Amino acid sequence: MVVVTTSDTHRAIDAVWRIESAKLIAGLTRLVRDVGLAEDLAQDALVAALERWPESGVPDNPGAWLMATAKHRAIDRLRRDRLHERKHDQIGHELESQLERAVPDLDAAIDDHVGDDLLRLVFISCHPVLSTEARVALTLRLLGGLTTEEIARAFLVPEPTIAQRIVRAKRTLAEARVPFEVPRGEEFTARLSSVLQVLYLVFNEGYSATAGDDWLRPALCEDALRLGRILAGLVPDEPEAHGLVALMEIQASRSRARVSSSGEPVLLLDQNRARWDQLLIRRGLNALARAESLGGASGPYALQAAIAACHARAHTAADTDWARIASLYAELAERTPSPIVELNRAVAVGMADGPAAGLDLVDALTAEPSLKAYHLLPSVRGDLLAKLGRRDEARAEFERAASLTRNAREQALLLARAAECAEGAATTPST
Repeated sequence: MVVVTTSDTHRAIDAVWRIESAKLIAGLTRLVRDVGLAEDLAQDALVAALERWPESGVPDNPGAWLMATAKHRAIDRLRRDRLHERKHDQIGHELESQLERAVPDLDAAIDDHVGDDLLRLVFISCHPVLSTEARVALTLRLLGGLTTEEIARAFLVPEPTIAQRIVRAKRTLAEARVPFEVPRGEEFTARLSSVLQVLYLVFNEGYSATAGDDWLRPALCEDALRLGRILAGLVPDEPEAHGLVALMEIQASRSRARVSSSGEPVLLLDQNRARWDQLLIRRGLNALARAESLGGASGPYALQAAIAACHARAHTAADTDWARIASLYAELAERTPSPIVELNRAVAVGMADGPAAGLDLVDALTAEPSLKAYHLLPSVRGDLLAKLGRRDEARAEFERAASLTRNAREQALLLARAAECAEGAATTPST
């Protein structure tokens, strides 16, 4: 006999919530036309599950149970609102008949076109009336099923700050009367760009944490990738959606190889490629092929995915086609000019044509104001200087990079590289 404990049930509820919450909130939003109210109703259903499922067990169709419970909460809320709006003696039979008509409408609203509802919720969560920070928080909350505490912990932001962002975001959407619909034409393209940017930001924060003690935050990568897959399924003819999924799949394939057993960062060229996840690589390459077949080969995300694919296809670091990567970065720089893209191109050029060629490009970026506090600029410069044997200069660059990063693991790596340069300079005979 298998004994199911309360903790087992709570874990099951947590798993169900992560899977079903976005569909639940999306369906309720179409019904009540208020994303804040929809989330409240969904949370009420979750509380009911936490109270009842430990005793009754997890139902065969937990998503339907949550939806039915939320639906009844919506009806109760409608009844209370109607009672508040009118005098009791004016309601009577009229209210009852309205509720009778509302119930089948609720069923239809919740059960039909789940994909359409999810797509509408995606576009609401990433609406341009919200700040980028608010879009990220609201997307992880409504579509990722994360708690406020989890979002705050992931981004190393105080929990009240995240809570305020989410509350203000929902209030802003309500006050702006943002319609629960998928935009069309040029507005669709602009809003889709916002959605992709949010998923890209979430994934990057998980892939290379900007601050804290961890080099990776795998849960954020997983959430971004899961949402990206959902989005690509909802907009199957949009090449950049597939391009972003391709990029995330291939990048995520390296996760196990990017950290040592003690959590220390392992740089790309030093990684054990046998630890790369071949299933994720295949999925990424297929998504990239899909983006290219839709005419999106030159899209920013597809180009980045193509760069990642060059690494994925190389059996060893020595097999990497750096000339191809440099060419792709040059094309990306034309499409989306950016000093960071140019810095990455410099790395590729340094690998393809030698460190001196790469250093020339990096030196041209040292006066760029937007890179003044960007730790990877001195880090890249230090690496190129070390390859040229200019160890004292390299040490100073690595130390500067370490002073700029807010990630403890990365800081330790940079300081270790600085120490190696100092040791190498001390043992090199003078000429």
